[in-house]
Amino acid sequence: MAVREIIYFLNKPFLIFIIVSIILAYLYPEIGAKGGILKPEITVKYGAIFIIFFISGVSLQSKELIAAACQLSVHLLIQIFSLLFIPLLVQIFVQLLGQVYPNPDLLAGFVTVSCMPPPVSSAVLLTKTVGGNEATAVFNSALGSLLGLFITPALLYLFFNGSGDVPVLNAIFQLSLTVVLPVIFGQCVRIMAGNKILRHKRRLSVIGSFLLLLIIYTTFCDTFSNHEESFTLSVVIITTAGVVLLQLILLSLAFFTSTSLLLHFSPEDVVAILYCSTHKSLTLGFPMLKVLYANEARFILISFPLLVYHPMQILIGSLLVPFLQKWMLSKTKFNSKSHFV
Repeated sequence: MAVREIIYFLNKPFLIFIIVSIILAYLYPEIGAKGGILKPEITVKYGAIFIIFFISGVSLQSKELIAAACQLSVHLLIQIFSLLFIPLLVQIFVQLLGQVYPNPDLLAGFVTVSCMPPPVSSAVLLTKTVGGNEATAVFNSALGSLLGLFITPALLYLFFNGSGDVPVLNAIFQLSLTVVLPVIFGQCVRIMAGNKILRHKRRLSVIGSFLLLLIIYTTFCDTFSNHEESFTLSVVIITTAGVVLLQLILLSLAFFTSTSLLLHFSPEDVVAILYCSTHKSLTLGFPMLKVLYANEARFILISFPLLVYHPMQILIGSLLVPFLQKWMLSKTKFNSKSHFV
C-alpha cells in the first residue's frame, strides 16, 4: 500500500491536532482545567458531549440498517466478538499484563477499551479499500454504535461497579441526558430532514472532530494542572506496546474464526468481520468515559489506552490491506477452479 494512502487512513491532520492539543495543555493547563477560561465542567460536560452524540444520532443510517439486516450469521459473529468475546478476553490479557506492569488504573483502561463499540468510519473505509463487503461493514458499524450506547455502560458497571467508583443512579441519569437523549433527538432530526441533512454531513463531521479535540485537550489540562505524576513515559511505552500486542491477537483470532470451514463466509465477508469486530470507537468512547469518570483523578490513565488504540488500529489495518487483497485474490481463484472442476 502506498505511503500516502496509509497517511490518509491515519487521518493525519486529526492526529497532529491531538499532539498539538496535548502540548498546549502542558504549556497552558490553566486555560482548559476545571474553573479555567473554557469552563469544561459546563461547556464540555453539558455542551460538547451532547452535540457529539447528537451528530452520531443524525449520522446513523436507519434505512441501511434495515436493508442490510439479512446476513444474520455475519452480524451475530461481529457483534458477539466485539461486545462480548473481546471484553472477556481482555480480562485475561490484563491479568498477564499486570504481571509485567502492575498499574491498576492503566489496566482498567485496557478493560474500558474492550467495552467500547466499533467505529463507523475506519472499519468501513478499510473494508472498502480491500474490496470487502462494504454493506456489511456499514451495517455493523452503525449497529455496533447503537448497541454500544447501552451495552458499553452495562459492561463497565459489570467490571467496575463493585469498587463503587461511580454512583449507579447518577451515572444512568448522566448517560440518559448526555448520550441517549441526543442520539434519539438526532435520529428524529434525520427523519424529519430526510436527505437534506446529508448535504451537511462533512460539516457535522468536522464539528464532531473539533469537539472531540476539545474534550481531549481539557482532559490533559486537568492532568497537567494537577501535576499528575502517574502519567509517565513508561506509561506511554507500556500502553503502546500492550495495544499493538492486543490488536495483533484480536485480528488473528477474528481471522481464524471467520475463515473456519464450519462458517462458510465469503472472502468479502471475512474482511468486513476482521475490521468491524476488532476496531473500537474513540469518537463515541471517549465522551462516554468522560461522562462516567469525569470526577475521577485517574481518568487520564483510564482513557489513555483508548487514545492509543484509535491510531494503532488504523495503522495496523492499513498495513494489512495489501496482504488481505492478495489473500482475497487467491481465494477467488481457488473457488473459481473448484467450481469449474
